[in-house]
Amino acid sequence: MGGCFSKPKPVEVKVEVVLPEKEREKEEMSPNGKASPLAYKANGTTRHYHHEERPINLNPYTNPKDMVEASVCHVKDLENGQMREVDLGCGKALLIKQNGEYYAMGHKCPHYGAPLVKGVLSRGRVRCPWHGACFNIVTGDIEDFPGLDGLPKFQALQSQRRTKVMAKCIALSNYSTAITNMLIIGAGPAGLVCAETLRQEGFSDRIVICTSEKYLPYDRSKLSKSMDSQAEQILLRSKEFFHTYDIEVLTESQVVNVDTKSKMVVFKDGFRMEYNKLLIATGSTPKTLTCKGKELDNVFTIRTPEDANRVVKLATSRNAVIVGASFLGMEVAAYLCEKAHSVSVVELENIPFKKFFGEKVGLAIMKLFESNRVKFYMQTEVSELREQEGKPAKESSIISELKEVVLKSGKVLRADVCVIGIGASPTTGFLKQSGVTIDSKGYIPVNKMMQTNVPSVFAAGDVVTFPLTFRNNKKVNVPHWQMAHMQGRIAALNMLAQGTEINTIPYLWTAMFGKSIRYAGNGEGFDDVIIQGDIEELKFVAFYTRRAVRSLYPNSKMTSLVDQWR
Repeated sequence: MGGCFSKPKPVEVKVEVVLPEKEREKEEMSPNGKASPLAYKANGTTRHYHHEERPINLNPYTNPKDMVEASVCHVKDLENGQMREVDLGCGKALLIKQNGEYYAMGHKCPHYGAPLVKGVLSRGRVRCPWHGACFNIVTGDIEDFPGLDGLPKFQALQSQRRTKVMAKCIALSNYSTAITNMLIIGAGPAGLVCAETLRQEGFSDRIVICTSEKYLPYDRSKLSKSMDSQAEQILLRSKEFFHTYDIEVLTESQVVNVDTKSKMVVFKDGFRMEYNKLLIATGSTPKTLTCKGKELDNVFTIRTPEDANRVVKLATSRNAVIVGASFLGMEVAAYLCEKAHSVSVVELENIPFKKFFGEKVGLAIMKLFESNRVKFYMQTEVSELREQEGKPAKESSIISELKEVVLKSGKVLRADVCVIGIGASPTTGFLKQSGVTIDSKGYIPVNKMMQTNVPSVFAAGDVVTFPLTFRNNKKVNVPHWQMAHMQGRIAALNMLAQGTEINTIPYLWTAMFGKSIRYAGNGEGFDDVIIQGDIEELKFVAFYTRRAVRSLYPNSKMTSLVDQWR
């Protein structure tokens, strides 16, 4: 046999993280969507700030060295289309190989910290496994929501024998514009993402967000999922963030009138403000009961952190009644189960979520709740809320506490606290004389660029109906957290005349008793549900379809939405 040849050393993949101190400080304040830092000269003032907020630290690479280099794997260890979480010594990164090229970025989704290595890699984007946020593997930009931030991105440098990845900031170009004022009414996710996107795109003039609430923008979805949360714990951005990027937030500032001809808004206190472009993102207002006793002191619609906190306090070791098996109502019921003596749910339908998920899925959810001591009173309504000893509230000269909930079926429920979750209406009453079109249900119709019938006025979030592309441009209202983010971003791009249309799939999620549900699409009008998996064990996927559509495409896997439990 011939002599042995020496084996070549295996080619290694190395990751270098370069974080000069100045860039590292800036990157911690990176606004939504872009992984690179921004710097803007302050040109406005801020008023009405309340409460210190938690600091933002988006950068997990805290090693004081300017550069960190680590050998993480051999080139052949990673196939095309694969992802791997690698340890850099100072933190972890997500290493990706696609089409023969290597990419590296932050390994956790900035929304809730989900490990992206468990997500889906497709067409140059990685999608979060928990809530569906989507990130570009080349730039780190967030391209679908929820969430406010992009990922730290490390530039890939390939040499003859090894691949290195270095963090390198991508500078944003300034946007030259003569616009003097962008006014945003509403401080929810749509309004906040709009303001941040304007800054990302280089708009350097004045931006004002006004809100009737006393807090900076916060995560309202937490109010029914984590009811003990304090306001400062669920704020979306810090006070310093708004100061750094010169975004003014006017709290406790309710707009009562909009004049689109003179481009002027009027606040409740008489203050007036001119605008050049306007975004309306005022969200929705909870519906209330119309029966006797609706004004009792311990009857709540969950609207503020104080509402949620007080409900928990009143329900602890006592009796709670939830009116409405809506998402909010069911989340509140699930949260209170371990704290309250009893939890009862009153609902007009015979099965929770029947119109949304169908009978089979709704029944499975109902059984889950019943196994956790929740009592359902279905196909009935509340006829009266009584104070102590059954005395009607209107006979009392002062606000009194609830003691009983009387149903139209005749059943009387003991109640120390009552939460109303029977839906919400768009907050658009202040627009009646504005010239902005409002439909019969109070929604603002917009086009795919989130523009209203008034060219300088845009709208986003729960208040709008918009053309949904994959439903043949049917006008729909989608009050999802994820959709509000995307609509806010699209509105901002078009306030800057970029001509960008919305084209995203609606997505929502919730969690109840350790089970999470993920819903993608828009299933309005479904007439058949195809279940794959074990619905009794709540380990299944449900496809919502229409028989008429399936008869036209018998070999198609076309669905209107997917409902997945885990």
